[in-house]
Amino acid sequence: MIPIALSELKMLVRNRLVLACAVFIPLAFGAFLLFNGPGGAASSAGAVTATLQITMMIALGVYVTCTTTLAARRQTLMLKRLRSGATSDLGIIAGLVLPVVVVSVIQVALVTTVLSFTATAPENAPLLIVAILLTEVMFVGFALATAGVTNSPEHAQVTTLPLFFVVIGVAIWVIFTGTADLTWVKRLLPGGGIAELIGVSWNGGDLSNLLALILPSVLWAGLALYFARRMFKWEPRS
Repeated sequence: MIPIALSELKMLVRNRLVLACAVFIPLAFGAFLLFNGPGGAASSAGAVTATLQITMMIALGVYVTCTTTLAARRQTLMLKRLRSGATSDLGIIAGLVLPVVVVSVIQVALVTTVLSFTATAPENAPLLIVAILLTEVMFVGFALATAGVTNSPEHAQVTTLPLFFVVIGVAIWVIFTGTADLTWVKRLLPGGGIAELIGVSWNGGDLSNLLALILPSVLWAGLALYFARRMFKWEPRS
């Protein structure tokens, strides 16, 4: 797995399109929100900005990038060649997505750290870490599933759009309107539980219903990995 990850990291750096999707665009968006975030009370603005930063940066840096990368590796028969070696299927996938996930985690950590100094710091940092990791896992699973129906790297720019806009749209809906009404509808939609979890971790609050906050996000992460297992293809798509 590690040799595959190191090789993939080198290829990521050399490919300008993938590098832009994985590094520059998410960072640029995060920086834009950092300096042009919503107004209002400092705590509220910090939670809104953090939610938008985390969901958008991971969606761009992990979901779109991993889908593009996996489609490219399958198209060039790299997946087929790797599968003929001694590394397990799980090791191959982990090696291919690990560099992207590590870069994404570093980016999100950097931007949220700066946000905590310029706005407000999160009230519950461990819960925020849980929310970030759940978001990473969910988007990796969605990337594997979407790559299964993506013919080429160029096609990934189209196949990732529906889910991308749904998750971002739901996150925006939840963070701006709260969950006082339509509570479980908002929580169970993809991105809704994550948005609420980030908001609670940043602003603090009653953690007696913590399980109800985490379960929807765990559910979507699990569903994403389930569909990834069912839909992912190793052979080039016609």
